[in-house]
Amino acid sequence: MEDIPQDWGRSVVTIGSYDGVHRGHQLIIGRAVARARELGVPAVVVTFDPHPSEVVRPGSHPPLLAPHHRRAELMAGLGVDAVLILPFTAEFSKLSPAEFVAKVLVDKLHAKAVVEGPNFRFGHRAAGNVEVLAELGRTYDYEVEVIDLYVSGTAGGGQPFSSTLTRRLIAEGDVAGAHEILGRPHRVEGVVVRGAQRGRELGFPTANVETLPHTAIPADGVYAGWLHVDGEAMPAAISVGTNPTFDGTERTVEAYAIDRVGLDLYGLHVAVDFLAFVRGMAKFDSIDELLVAIADDVKKSRDLVAAADDPGR
Repeated sequence: MEDIPQDWGRSVVTIGSYDGVHRGHQLIIGRAVARARELGVPAVVVTFDPHPSEVVRPGSHPPLLAPHHRRAELMAGLGVDAVLILPFTAEFSKLSPAEFVAKVLVDKLHAKAVVEGPNFRFGHRAAGNVEVLAELGRTYDYEVEVIDLYVSGTAGGGQPFSSTLTRRLIAEGDVAGAHEILGRPHRVEGVVVRGAQRGRELGFPTANVETLPHTAIPADGVYAGWLHVDGEAMPAAISVGTNPTFDGTERTVEAYAIDRVGLDLYGLHVAVDFLAFVRGMAKFDSIDELLVAIADDVKKSRDLVAAADDPGR
């Protein structure tokens, strides 16, 4: 915490993991930004690395919906002035709610207002909640605003927006449901590495994406979406799985840029957006059967992307 700048003046703060920056998060962050504009002070998001659960319960790190740089990019798009990523250590986890407020919100960020969702917890053993936060605010001269999260329409049967629900939908291959909660397609990122190069041999060269650690990867199958390279969104057919036709064992994410030839993507950092589920992973009895299926996958993916309202971001 020694690295936190000391020249903020007052600020409006919101605190949380904010994994995915889904539509519920957007409501909270958007309100924090609006309140900051009303007060004429910076809007600051405080988040943590690693995920607190990994420190409190080692080995329980949840699959991540977005890496920190992507979260910061999304938050900047909402008008946030600064994102502070605090190292979440065993020592930090032992701060009581009052110590957390005094050391972070008051001493470092000079909070004038704090905006949170109703389930916000903080401090050692998650002993602090929004009521405790507000009570401490009366001592330390900051206001607390609690934003109720909207309830989603169809995804998850009308449950509140949540990162946990989004992870479950992605794990089930329901990328359309995840899209509804996130407000955009789910994205995975990584560097393009050399694979078995079977796609190239079959006439459908794919970008084999070495995903970042702890990434939330959709269920095995074929998906329609976009491959993002150097700011360009290219329609893509995406395969997730072990290539069972070739008795593969390593799970990979591979994206074929539809109607593009001559791409050399090795070593580039790319992003893959999942728009729609096309089919489950299958093992074919022959290469010819596989080629017919791939051609159909590409046709369906081309049509799905062409019909999408979201052009890929």
